[in-house]
Amino acid sequence: MMQPLLMRLRRQRPDAEIHVLAPAWSAPLLARMPEVAAVIENPFAHGQFDWTGRKALGWRLARTDFAQAYVLPNSWKSALVPFFARIPKRTGYHGEARYFLLNDRHRFDATTLPRLVDRYAALAGPPDGPTPNPRLTSTPNQQHAARAALGLPLDVAPIVFCPGAEYGPAKRWPARHFAALARKVSRGDAPFTGPIWAVGGPGDAATGAEIERLSEGTVQNLCGRTTLEQVIDLIAGARAVVSNDSGLMHVAAALDRPLVALYGSSSPTYTPPLSPRARIVSLKLECSPCFKRECPLGHLNCLNELPPDQVFAVLVNDA
Repeated sequence: MMQPLLMRLRRQRPDAEIHVLAPAWSAPLLARMPEVAAVIENPFAHGQFDWTGRKALGWRLARTDFAQAYVLPNSWKSALVPFFARIPKRTGYHGEARYFLLNDRHRFDATTLPRLVDRYAALAGPPDGPTPNPRLTSTPNQQHAARAALGLPLDVAPIVFCPGAEYGPAKRWPARHFAALARKVSRGDAPFTGPIWAVGGPGDAATGAEIERLSEGTVQNLCGRTTLEQVIDLIAGARAVVSNDSGLMHVAAALDRPLVALYGSSSPTYTPPLSPRARIVSLKLECSPCFKRECPLGHLNCLNELPPDQVFAVLVNDA
């Protein structure tokens, strides 16, 4: 979501060095963004305040020569490190009353900037054209190395399933539906040949195993077996991707792969997949988007009633 901001900054200031303060797990992703010169590890867990730790990190960064900081989260604590680092210009949205922490505060109109990516990009100043789409890099050599390390065939174009979503169950299409879709594809009902791989982190391993079992072995479960870097390269070589609204959905879009994006409790208006090759599938129920981690009504109809046949039709027509 932030890469288009970095693209705009790079165009405006081609000689500037852009460093990103981010969690350690995201370093492989940031390494695939040509605009990023270096990653500074953010050691603070989500929701962790740690005034002393943030002050120490800020003082350490004060010894560098940063001219400007862009603070993307809206929380008060997220603006502390640039403040302690005495970075001269600290840019971000007004957020949680950050009057003295940020000295270049902005506000936005949600009606004119409905997408999160546009809100981030707008921090670079008046737009010089449409917000660019994110673009991650993945070379044939990197894709070959990822498959070789995992013992996967090198000469196939798989369909990749991304069945996870860190936010919560209300963003996850049921495992039985992924399995039914795989069985339908494997029966020859689609012009696809090659394997189907399920990818995701360790927290998705059980879901991937269930999909593998219910699909009668049609899907190979790779969830929890890969690094993030390997997942990027597996997706980059996919013939098509079917994904929940998740980080890997945005990775697939940024790699310009044919993508079927499944939406339940979240909004494709706010955080859509940023690619012309992406197709959004949603039942658009009256109760959605609710933006809840779990269905507040207890039925999750927005995803439970989204049939595999509907997803299959989009996959065949657009992938």
